[in-house]
Amino acid sequence: MSKRFMIILGILFVAVLTLASCGGPAFECEDALGCVTYEKGDPIRIASALVISGPNTDLGTDSQYGVEIAIDFKEEIMGHPIELQAEDDGCSAEGGQTAGQKIVADPSIVAVVGTSCSGAGVPMAKVISEAGYTMVSPSNTAPSLTDPALHEAGYLRTAHNDKVQGKAMADFAYNVLGVTTAAAIHDGDPYTEGLARVFADSFEELGGTIVEFTAVNKGDTDMRPVLTSVAAAGPPEFIYYPVFTAEGGFLTKQAKEVAGLENTILAAADGMISAAAIEAVGEAGEGMYFSGPDLSFSGQLYEDFLATYVEKYGSEPISVFHAHAFDAANMIFACIEEVGVDDGGTLHIGRQALRDCLFATKDFQGITGNLTCDQYGDCADPKISVSQLQNGEYVRIWP
Repeated sequence: MSKRFMIILGILFVAVLTLASCGGPAFECEDALGCVTYEKGDPIRIASALVISGPNTDLGTDSQYGVEIAIDFKEEIMGHPIELQAEDDGCSAEGGQTAGQKIVADPSIVAVVGTSCSGAGVPMAKVISEAGYTMVSPSNTAPSLTDPALHEAGYLRTAHNDKVQGKAMADFAYNVLGVTTAAAIHDGDPYTEGLARVFADSFEELGGTIVEFTAVNKGDTDMRPVLTSVAAAGPPEFIYYPVFTAEGGFLTKQAKEVAGLENTILAAADGMISAAAIEAVGEAGEGMYFSGPDLSFSGQLYEDFLATYVEKYGSEPISVFHAHAFDAANMIFACIEEVGVDDGGTLHIGRQALRDCLFATKDFQGITGNLTCDQYGDCADPKISVSQLQNGEYVRIWP
């Protein structure tokens, strides 16, 4: 055997050892729910499922903008760009079911920011959870979604629980406005019915009287029969109807036409805080009250967020959950960084590991406050305020 051949053989042997020591064993996913893998240079893919069509578009689009700004601010995670797939939750059970099924059919999507509406969130939470995915809602507030008996394993939210909002609105009505009789109207949606029920129960606990707890149907345009029954039962000094834009507009205008309700105080909730809602209620809405998340945020992060929002979309925020969506997206990003495994530029993210990380979120500094998640997915630092519609603008008046 020649000396030259021996030298070449030695070089090859050293090269093989070097490659073996650098490469190491191939990554094996041992996550209980499987892993999402992104090759070097591939974008990390998240989805949104928000209401971006129909009468409640402002609600979802505002949150959509929050997610997009979070992506702009983050730019990349562990060397990978971030890509968003936007779906429409339709603000309905059917829309949530459809959006959820479309998302889980795509194994490259790692997590979801959604939904806007609780009615869409109920079926979507089930679809997402059963498929091993995780979702964080910026604006679902129905108590049922984080009820221990009903909670789906992959569901969290940065929005408040309406157990907080309903109690706050009852406090405002009874102790600030001084009313002692009230009625509550919902439309059968988990959000509207849940919030109306918490308000009614809390109002009675304070010493007030609920003269009527009733419902309209989604899509109804003639609210006079329901309003007439409310007037006949009292009439109440105060009516709280935490419904959405279309039905809320009809209730507001037609309440002024029903005998006995001419001087009744009208109030709604965050599902009707938007430019579209102001147009829907028209002049009849002047002076009415709206409960919702307290938007008196402060700090450099929010100032930067607002400046970007105005520059990018040409207006001030158009609804109330943009910051909650921003925080939801950033919670997901933080957990991807925490549990992601970089395998020479290839990124592996365990679905169960990501889910566990999100539920373990503690003292996360977001725009909306200091977020800590409980075992059923309530993560919000909940603060509620009441605004009044004055000269076509929502003016925060309490607390």
